[in-house]
Amino acid sequence: MNLSLLHQWNTVFFVAMTALYGYQLLYLLIPFLIKGKKIEQDVPKKTFGIVIAARNEAQVIGELIKSIHQQNYPGEKVKIFVIADNCTDETAMIARNLGAVVWERFDQSQVGKGYALNYLFKKLSETYGKNAVDAYLIFDADNVLDENYLLEMNKHFVQGHEIITSYRNSKNYAVNWLSAGQSLYFLQESQYKNRSRALLGSGCPISGTGFLVSADIINEQNGWHFHTLVEDIEFSVHHAIAGNKIAYCEKAVFYDEQPTDFNQSWNQRLRWGKGFYQVFIKYGLDLFLSIFRKGSFYAFDIFMKIFPLGFLTGILLLFNLLAFGYGLRSNPQALMSSALVLFLVRTYTMFFIGGLITVASEWNRIYATPFQKIGYLFTYPLFVLTFAPISMAALIVKVEWKPIIHKEAKSLALIRKNAE
Repeated sequence: MNLSLLHQWNTVFFVAMTALYGYQLLYLLIPFLIKGKKIEQDVPKKTFGIVIAARNEAQVIGELIKSIHQQNYPGEKVKIFVIADNCTDETAMIARNLGAVVWERFDQSQVGKGYALNYLFKKLSETYGKNAVDAYLIFDADNVLDENYLLEMNKHFVQGHEIITSYRNSKNYAVNWLSAGQSLYFLQESQYKNRSRALLGSGCPISGTGFLVSADIINEQNGWHFHTLVEDIEFSVHHAIAGNKIAYCEKAVFYDEQPTDFNQSWNQRLRWGKGFYQVFIKYGLDLFLSIFRKGSFYAFDIFMKIFPLGFLTGILLLFNLLAFGYGLRSNPQALMSSALVLFLVRTYTMFFIGGLITVASEWNRIYATPFQKIGYLFTYPLFVLTFAPISMAALIVKVEWKPIIHKEAKSLALIRKNAE
Protein backbone atom coordinates (compact mmCIF):
# COMPACT_ATOMS: atom_id res chain seq x y z
CA MET A 1 0.00 0.00 0.00
CA ASN A 2 1.45 3.38 -1.03
CA LEU A 3 1.47 5.36 2.23
CA SER A 4 2.98 8.42 0.57
CA LEU A 5 0.05 8.56 -1.84
CA LEU A 6 -2.41 8.28 1.08
CA HIS A 7 -0.69 11.22 2.81
CA GLN A 8 -1.19 13.20 -0.38
CA TRP A 9 -4.86 12.24 -0.58
CA ASN A 10 -5.35 13.27 3.06
CA THR A 11 -3.77 16.63 2.32
CA VAL A 12 -5.90 17.12 -0.79
CA PHE A 13 -9.02 16.21 1.20
CA PHE A 14 -8.28 18.71 3.98
CA VAL A 15 -7.37 21.46 1.53
CA ALA A 16 -10.56 20.84 -0.47
CA MET A 17 -12.77 20.73 2.64
CA THR A 18 -11.12 23.86 4.00
CA ALA A 19 -11.82 25.61 0.71
CA LEU A 20 -15.47 24.51 0.73
CA TYR A 21 -16.21 24.78 4.44
CA GLY A 22 -13.63 27.36 5.49
CA TYR A 23 -16.28 30.09 5.56
CA GLN A 24 -17.80 28.28 8.56
CA LEU A 25 -14.62 29.02 10.50
CA LEU A 26 -15.56 32.67 10.07
CA TYR A 27 -18.89 31.89 11.70
CA LEU A 28 -16.93 31.42 14.94
CA LEU A 29 -15.76 35.05 14.69
CA ILE A 30 -18.88 36.79 13.38
CA PRO A 31 -20.68 37.10 16.76
CA PHE A 32 -17.63 38.93 18.12
CA LEU A 33 -17.38 41.26 15.12
CA ILE A 34 -20.97 42.15 14.26
CA LYS A 35 -23.68 43.38 16.60
CA GLY A 36 -27.27 42.44 15.92
CA LYS A 37 -29.96 45.00 15.20
CA LYS A 38 -31.91 46.28 18.15
CA ILE A 39 -35.26 44.54 18.41
CA GLU A 40 -38.27 46.70 19.29
CA GLN A 41 -39.69 45.63 22.63
CA ASP A 42 -43.25 46.99 22.60
CA VAL A 43 -44.90 45.26 19.65
CA PRO A 44 -48.39 43.86 18.95
CA LYS A 45 -49.02 40.40 20.37
CA LYS A 46 -49.83 37.91 17.61
CA THR A 47 -51.87 34.73 18.03
CA PHE A 48 -49.99 31.45 18.02
CA GLY A 49 -50.94 27.81 17.56
CA ILE A 50 -48.56 25.49 19.39
CA VAL A 51 -48.22 22.27 17.39
CA ILE A 52 -46.90 19.13 19.08
CA ALA A 53 -46.39 15.83 17.25
CA ALA A 54 -46.17 13.04 19.83
CA ARG A 55 -45.77 9.28 19.72
CA ASN A 56 -45.94 7.55 23.10
CA GLU A 57 -44.70 10.62 24.98
CA ALA A 58 -46.78 10.27 28.16
CA GLN A 59 -43.68 10.63 30.34
CA VAL A 60 -42.67 14.05 29.05
CA ILE A 61 -45.46 15.86 27.22
CA GLY A 62 -46.94 17.24 30.44
CA GLU A 63 -43.87 19.36 31.22
CA LEU A 64 -43.92 20.90 27.74
CA ILE A 65 -47.58 21.89 28.03
CA LYS A 66 -47.02 23.26 31.53
CA SER A 67 -44.13 25.39 30.25
CA ILE A 68 -46.45 26.77 27.56
CA HIS A 69 -49.05 27.71 30.17
CA GLN A 70 -46.30 29.46 32.17
CA GLN A 71 -45.26 31.77 29.32
CA ASN A 72 -44.97 35.53 29.86
CA TYR A 73 -47.45 35.96 27.06
CA PRO A 74 -51.24 36.50 26.97
CA GLY A 75 -52.81 33.08 27.39
CA GLU A 76 -55.82 33.96 25.25
CA LYS A 77 -53.50 34.36 22.26
CA VAL A 78 -52.10 30.84 22.54
CA LYS A 79 -53.76 27.56 21.53
CA ILE A 80 -52.18 24.14 21.98
CA PHE A 81 -52.74 21.41 19.41
CA VAL A 82 -51.43 17.85 19.77
CA ILE A 83 -51.36 15.06 17.24
CA ALA A 84 -51.06 11.77 19.15
CA ASP A 85 -49.55 9.72 16.36
CA ASN A 86 -49.90 5.92 16.64
CA CYS A 87 -49.85 6.19 20.44
CA THR A 88 -50.46 3.18 22.66
CA ASP A 89 -50.01 5.01 25.96
CA GLU A 90 -51.75 7.90 27.75
CA THR A 91 -50.26 10.75 25.70
CA ALA A 92 -53.63 11.93 24.38
CA MET A 93 -55.35 11.82 27.77
CA ILE A 94 -52.56 13.74 29.53
CA ALA A 95 -52.53 16.43 26.85
CA ARG A 96 -56.33 16.84 26.99
CA ASN A 97 -56.30 17.07 30.78
CA LEU A 98 -53.79 19.92 30.49
CA GLY A 99 -56.01 21.88 28.11
CA ALA A 100 -54.68 20.89 24.69
CA VAL A 101 -56.84 20.11 21.68
CA VAL A 102 -55.89 16.58 20.67
CA TRP A 103 -56.36 14.52 17.54
CA GLU A 104 -55.36 10.88 17.43
CA ARG A 105 -53.97 9.28 14.27
CA PHE A 106 -53.43 5.58 13.60
CA ASP A 107 -51.67 4.82 10.34
CA GLN A 108 -48.95 2.20 10.03
CA SER A 109 -48.38 2.79 6.30
CA GLN A 110 -47.52 6.51 6.40
CA VAL A 111 -45.18 6.67 9.37
CA GLY A 112 -43.21 9.72 10.41
CA LYS A 113 -43.47 13.22 11.77
CA GLY A 114 -44.09 14.77 8.35
CA TYR A 115 -47.26 12.70 7.87
CA ALA A 116 -48.41 13.46 11.40
CA LEU A 117 -47.95 17.22 10.89
CA ASN A 118 -49.83 17.17 7.61
CA TYR A 119 -52.72 15.31 9.24
CA LEU A 120 -52.81 17.86 12.06
CA PHE A 121 -52.78 20.88 9.75
CA LYS A 122 -55.61 19.31 7.75
CA LYS A 123 -57.66 18.90 10.94
CA LEU A 124 -56.88 22.47 12.00
CA SER A 125 -58.06 23.84 8.67
CA GLU A 126 -61.27 21.78 8.79
CA THR A 127 -62.04 22.72 12.40
CA TYR A 128 -60.88 26.31 12.76
CA GLY A 129 -60.36 27.56 9.22
CA LYS A 130 -57.09 28.72 7.68
CA ASN A 131 -56.85 32.01 9.57
CA ALA A 132 -57.42 30.86 13.14
CA VAL A 133 -53.92 32.01 14.23
CA ASP A 134 -51.15 34.18 12.84
CA ALA A 135 -48.43 31.55 13.10
CA TYR A 136 -47.66 28.04 14.28
CA LEU A 137 -44.81 27.00 16.55
CA ILE A 138 -43.74 23.39 16.17
CA PHE A 139 -42.26 21.37 19.03
CA ASP A 140 -41.42 17.80 19.97
CA ALA A 141 -43.13 16.46 23.07
CA ASP A 142 -39.90 16.26 25.10
CA ASN A 143 -39.21 20.00 24.78
CA VAL A 144 -39.52 22.56 27.57
CA LEU A 145 -39.74 26.31 26.90
CA ASP A 146 -38.07 29.23 28.60
CA GLU A 147 -40.76 31.48 30.08
CA ASN A 148 -40.03 34.25 27.55
CA TYR A 149 -39.96 32.00 24.49
CA LEU A 150 -43.18 33.21 22.86
CA LEU A 151 -42.49 36.81 23.80
CA GLU A 152 -39.14 36.75 21.99
CA MET A 153 -40.40 34.84 18.95
CA ASN A 154 -43.26 37.32 18.62
CA LYS A 155 -40.79 40.24 18.41
CA HIS A 156 -39.07 38.63 15.43
CA PHE A 157 -42.33 37.57 13.80
CA VAL A 158 -43.69 41.12 13.94
CA GLN A 159 -40.54 42.25 12.08
CA GLY A 160 -41.79 40.34 9.07
CA HIS A 161 -39.94 37.02 9.42
CA GLU A 162 -42.27 34.22 8.36
CA ILE A 163 -40.07 31.30 9.40
CA ILE A 164 -37.95 31.52 12.55
CA THR A 165 -35.79 28.99 14.36
CA SER A 166 -34.58 29.37 17.94
CA TYR A 167 -31.88 28.58 20.49
CA ARG A 168 -31.69 24.86 21.25
CA ASN A 169 -30.43 24.02 24.72
CA SER A 170 -30.35 20.69 26.55
CA LYS A 171 -32.35 19.07 29.35
CA ASN A 172 -29.72 16.39 30.01
CA TYR A 173 -26.29 17.67 28.96
CA ALA A 174 -24.58 16.19 32.01
CA VAL A 175 -25.74 12.56 31.75
CA ASN A 176 -22.91 11.14 29.62
CA TRP A 177 -20.64 11.79 26.64
CA LEU A 178 -23.43 11.07 24.16
CA SER A 179 -25.94 13.54 25.57
CA ALA A 180 -23.17 16.11 26.07
CA GLY A 181 -21.84 15.60 22.55
CA GLN A 182 -25.18 16.04 20.85
CA SER A 183 -26.12 18.93 23.14
CA LEU A 184 -22.88 20.74 22.35
CA TYR A 185 -23.40 20.04 18.64
CA PHE A 186 -26.77 21.85 18.74
CA LEU A 187 -25.45 24.68 20.91
CA GLN A 188 -22.70 25.29 18.36
CA GLU A 189 -25.22 25.17 15.54
CA SER A 190 -27.38 27.73 17.34
CA GLN A 191 -24.75 30.27 18.34
CA TYR A 192 -21.94 29.85 15.84
CA LYS A 193 -23.87 28.95 12.72
CA ASN A 194 -27.43 30.21 12.91
CA ARG A 195 -26.58 33.35 14.87
CA SER A 196 -23.76 34.16 12.46
CA ARG A 197 -26.00 33.49 9.47
CA ALA A 198 -28.58 35.88 10.88
CA LEU A 199 -25.98 38.57 11.60
CA LEU A 200 -24.77 38.30 8.00
CA GLY A 201 -28.32 38.58 6.66
CA SER A 202 -28.40 34.99 5.40
CA GLY A 203 -30.88 32.22 6.19
CA CYS A 204 -30.77 29.25 8.55
CA PRO A 205 -31.90 25.63 8.38
CA ILE A 206 -34.60 24.26 10.66
CA SER A 207 -33.33 21.63 13.06
CA GLY A 208 -36.14 19.29 13.96
CA THR A 209 -38.03 21.29 16.54
CA GLY A 210 -38.41 24.72 18.10
CA PHE A 211 -39.41 26.83 15.13
CA LEU A 212 -42.16 29.18 13.92
CA VAL A 213 -43.94 29.10 10.58
CA SER A 214 -46.48 31.74 9.62
CA ALA A 215 -50.03 30.60 8.86
CA ASP A 216 -49.59 32.15 5.41
CA ILE A 217 -46.70 29.75 4.65
CA ILE A 218 -48.71 26.74 5.85
CA ASN A 219 -51.65 27.83 3.71
CA GLU A 220 -49.42 28.33 0.66
CA GLN A 221 -47.96 24.85 1.19
CA ASN A 222 -51.48 23.48 1.76
CA GLY A 223 -50.29 21.78 4.93
CA TRP A 224 -47.02 19.93 5.41
CA HIS A 225 -45.85 17.87 2.45
CA PHE A 226 -42.33 17.00 3.50
CA HIS A 227 -42.04 13.28 4.11
CA THR A 228 -38.39 12.27 3.92
CA LEU A 229 -36.72 10.94 7.06
CA VAL A 230 -35.56 14.51 7.79
CA GLU A 231 -38.66 16.54 7.04
CA ASP A 232 -37.13 19.57 8.78
CA ILE A 233 -34.14 19.68 6.43
CA GLU A 234 -36.39 19.01 3.44
CA PHE A 235 -38.53 21.97 4.50
CA SER A 236 -35.39 24.11 4.85
CA VAL A 237 -34.05 23.16 1.43
CA HIS A 238 -37.43 23.79 -0.21
CA HIS A 239 -37.44 27.34 1.15
CA ALA A 240 -33.76 27.95 0.37
CA ILE A 241 -34.50 27.15 -3.28
CA ALA A 242 -37.52 29.47 -3.15
CA GLY A 243 -35.39 32.21 -1.55
CA ASN A 244 -37.42 32.36 1.67
CA LYS A 245 -34.88 33.06 4.40
CA ILE A 246 -35.31 31.37 7.76
CA ALA A 247 -34.53 33.78 10.61
CA TYR A 248 -32.96 33.05 14.01
CA CYS A 249 -34.11 34.25 17.43
CA GLU A 250 -31.32 33.84 19.96
CA LYS A 251 -33.38 34.88 22.99
CA ALA A 252 -36.10 32.30 22.38
CA VAL A 253 -34.68 29.33 24.29
CA PHE A 254 -36.06 25.82 24.50
CA TYR A 255 -34.67 22.65 26.04
CA ASP A 256 -34.42 19.29 24.31
CA GLU A 257 -33.65 15.77 25.50
CA GLN A 258 -30.71 14.00 23.85
CA PRO A 259 -30.19 10.21 23.64
CA THR A 260 -28.02 8.72 26.35
CA ASP A 261 -27.99 5.16 24.98
CA PHE A 262 -25.56 4.46 22.13
CA ASN A 263 -28.06 2.34 20.19
CA GLN A 264 -30.69 5.08 20.30
CA SER A 265 -28.11 7.73 19.39
CA TRP A 266 -26.90 5.57 16.51
CA ASN A 267 -30.44 4.87 15.24
CA GLN A 268 -31.45 8.52 15.42
CA ARG A 269 -28.38 9.71 13.54
CA LEU A 270 -28.68 6.81 11.09
CA ARG A 271 -32.14 8.13 10.23
CA TRP A 272 -30.68 11.62 9.83
CA GLY A 273 -27.94 10.24 7.57
CA LYS A 274 -30.39 8.36 5.34
CA GLY A 275 -32.68 11.40 5.29
CA PHE A 276 -29.86 13.68 4.17
CA TYR A 277 -29.17 11.35 1.23
CA GLN A 278 -32.88 11.45 0.36
CA VAL A 279 -32.91 15.24 0.40
CA PHE A 280 -29.63 15.52 -1.51
CA ILE A 281 -30.94 13.24 -4.27
CA LYS A 282 -34.33 14.96 -4.41
CA TYR A 283 -33.25 18.60 -4.20
CA GLY A 284 -29.46 18.72 -4.61
CA LEU A 285 -29.37 19.76 -8.26
CA ASP A 286 -32.04 22.46 -7.91
CA LEU A 287 -30.33 23.80 -4.81
CA PHE A 288 -26.95 23.81 -6.53
CA LEU A 289 -28.34 25.66 -9.54
CA SER A 290 -29.98 28.20 -7.23
CA ILE A 291 -26.52 29.23 -6.08
CA PHE A 292 -25.76 30.57 -9.55
CA ARG A 293 -29.21 31.51 -10.81
CA LYS A 294 -29.85 33.74 -7.80
CA GLY A 295 -26.30 34.44 -6.68
CA SER A 296 -27.42 32.97 -3.38
CA PHE A 297 -24.94 32.40 -0.55
CA TYR A 298 -27.93 31.09 1.41
CA ALA A 299 -28.40 28.31 -1.16
CA PHE A 300 -24.67 27.55 -1.12
CA ASP A 301 -24.63 27.31 2.67
CA ILE A 302 -27.61 24.94 2.77
CA PHE A 303 -26.11 22.91 -0.09
CA MET A 304 -22.95 22.41 1.95
CA LYS A 305 -25.08 21.26 4.87
CA ILE A 306 -26.71 18.45 2.87
CA PHE A 307 -23.52 17.58 0.94
CA PRO A 308 -22.46 14.00 1.94
CA LEU A 309 -19.31 15.08 3.76
CA GLY A 310 -19.72 12.38 6.41
CA PHE A 311 -19.65 9.66 3.76
CA LEU A 312 -16.50 11.06 2.11
CA THR A 313 -14.84 11.40 5.52
CA GLY A 314 -15.78 7.82 6.34
CA ILE A 315 -14.29 6.50 3.10
CA LEU A 316 -11.03 8.33 3.71
CA LEU A 317 -10.99 7.18 7.33
CA LEU A 318 -11.45 3.57 6.15
CA PHE A 319 -8.45 3.82 3.81
CA ASN A 320 -6.40 5.30 6.65
CA LEU A 321 -7.40 2.41 8.92
CA LEU A 322 -6.37 -0.10 6.27
CA ALA A 323 -3.04 1.68 5.85
CA PHE A 324 -2.57 1.66 9.62
CA GLY A 325 -3.13 -2.07 9.73
CA TYR A 326 -0.67 -2.55 6.91
CA GLY A 327 1.90 -0.40 8.72
CA LEU A 328 1.38 -2.30 11.96
CA ARG A 329 2.63 -5.43 10.22
CA SER A 330 5.41 -3.97 8.10
CA ASN A 331 6.81 -0.97 9.96
CA PRO A 332 5.49 -0.45 13.53
CA GLN A 333 8.06 2.26 14.25
CA ALA A 334 6.55 4.55 11.64
CA LEU A 335 3.01 4.48 13.05
CA MET A 336 3.27 7.75 14.99
CA SER A 337 3.75 9.55 11.69
CA SER A 338 1.19 7.44 9.84
CA ALA A 339 -1.55 8.95 7.73
CA LEU A 340 -4.19 7.76 10.21
CA VAL A 341 -2.57 9.51 13.17
CA LEU A 342 -2.20 12.77 11.27
CA PHE A 343 -5.77 12.47 9.96
CA LEU A 344 -7.20 11.95 13.45
CA VAL A 345 -5.07 14.67 15.04
CA ARG A 346 -6.17 17.24 12.45
CA THR A 347 -9.82 16.28 12.73
CA TYR A 348 -9.84 16.05 16.52
CA THR A 349 -8.14 19.45 16.87
CA MET A 350 -10.60 21.13 14.51
CA PHE A 351 -13.67 19.87 16.37
CA PHE A 352 -12.09 20.48 19.77
CA ILE A 353 -11.47 24.16 19.00
CA GLY A 354 -15.04 24.63 17.82
CA GLY A 355 -16.34 22.94 20.96
CA LEU A 356 -14.01 24.95 23.20
CA ILE A 357 -15.23 28.27 21.81
CA THR A 358 -18.84 27.19 22.24
CA VAL A 359 -18.39 25.94 25.82
CA ALA A 360 -16.54 29.12 26.77
CA SER A 361 -19.21 31.48 25.39
CA GLU A 362 -22.22 29.40 26.52
CA TRP A 363 -20.72 28.43 29.87
CA ASN A 364 -23.57 29.84 31.97
CA ARG A 365 -26.23 28.25 29.76
CA ILE A 366 -24.80 24.74 29.97
CA TYR A 367 -26.45 23.00 32.90
CA ALA A 368 -23.68 20.75 34.14
CA THR A 369 -20.86 20.95 36.67
CA PRO A 370 -17.62 22.70 35.65
CA PHE A 371 -15.87 19.32 35.65
CA GLN A 372 -18.47 17.91 33.26
CA LYS A 373 -18.35 20.93 30.97
CA ILE A 374 -14.59 20.60 30.61
CA GLY A 375 -14.44 16.81 30.62
CA TYR A 376 -17.03 16.28 27.92
CA LEU A 377 -15.28 18.86 25.78
CA PHE A 378 -12.53 16.27 25.23
CA THR A 379 -15.01 13.58 24.15
CA TYR A 380 -16.89 15.94 21.83
CA PRO A 381 -14.60 15.41 18.79
CA LEU A 382 -14.99 11.65 19.24
CA PHE A 383 -18.77 12.05 19.19
CA VAL A 384 -18.61 14.09 15.98
CA LEU A 385 -16.31 11.51 14.37
CA THR A 386 -18.95 8.82 14.90
CA PHE A 387 -21.02 10.58 12.23
CA ALA A 388 -18.58 9.20 9.61
CA PRO A 389 -19.37 5.47 10.05
CA ILE A 390 -23.04 6.34 10.54
CA SER A 391 -23.09 8.17 7.20
CA MET A 392 -21.48 5.18 5.49
CA ALA A 393 -23.96 2.75 7.05
CA ALA A 394 -26.90 4.99 6.13
CA LEU A 395 -26.05 4.65 2.46
CA ILE A 396 -26.44 0.88 2.38
CA VAL A 397 -28.85 -0.17 5.15
CA LYS A 398 -32.62 0.12 5.19
CA VAL A 399 -33.74 2.79 7.64
CA GLU A 400 -37.23 3.26 9.01
CA TRP A 401 -38.67 5.86 11.34
CA LYS A 402 -38.18 4.64 14.92
CA PRO A 403 -39.42 6.63 17.91
CA ILE A 404 -36.86 7.85 20.44
CA ILE A 405 -37.76 6.99 24.02
CA HIS A 406 -37.82 10.13 26.17
CA LYS A 407 -37.64 9.89 29.95
CA GLU A 408 -36.43 13.29 31.19
CA ALA A 409 -39.66 14.71 32.68
CA LYS A 410 -38.05 17.91 33.95
CA SER A 411 -39.60 21.27 34.62
CA LEU A 412 -37.75 24.44 33.66
CA ALA A 413 -36.81 24.99 37.31
CA LEU A 414 -35.38 21.49 37.62
CA ILE A 415 -33.35 21.86 34.43
CA ARG A 416 -31.78 25.01 35.82
CA LYS A 417 -30.73 23.29 39.02
CA ASN A 418 -27.57 22.35 37.14
CA ALA A 419 -26.56 18.71 37.50
CA GLU A 420 -28.35 18.08 40.77
